[in-house]
Amino acid sequence: MFINQQVEIDTLPQISSVELKPISKNYFMIIILNKIVIYIIITGVFVAAKFKIQEEAFHDYFFYIVGMVIIGCLLNVVVSLLAFKKRKYAIRDKDVIYSKGLIVNSITTVPISRIQHIEESRSWLARQLNLATLKIFTAGESGSDLKIDGLPQEEARQINDFLSTRVNENN
Repeated sequence: MFINQQVEIDTLPQISSVELKPISKNYFMIIILNKIVIYIIITGVFVAAKFKIQEEAFHDYFFYIVGMVIIGCLLNVVVSLLAFKKRKYAIRDKDVIYSKGLIVNSITTVPISRIQHIEESRSWLARQLNLATLKIFTAGESGSDLKIDGLPQEEARQINDFLSTRVNENN
């Protein structure tokens, strides 16, 4: 006999009761350095355009354009800082939770029972700051289902070991 009981929403566990841990503050340095490289490229394009474009109207408005680009860059840094503060995660007995986003906040929960494998990676800059990225892959999907950037390397290794042990226990 088929039974399909209704679940009372009020009795479900609340994600808001989970204490999420922020990622390493050092990761913000990587975000800012990446943005600085992009800003330097944008500035270089405008400076090159100043010498290549002969139209007088462009030269008349050049400093206004550069000023707007600088204001845009500063706003982008402020938004990045505010969004950075929203990057948090939690490792629980049965799942991994990751929250991110400023305007659109997303919370991703991956059950440990669905994890196929875990990958720990480190860019050159992340190695200099002793940081790592954990990529968690689940069954039936292409690419990583959850990527947590900015973990201290030792913490990433501990989480990797814990999750690997739990995944192997489930198999």
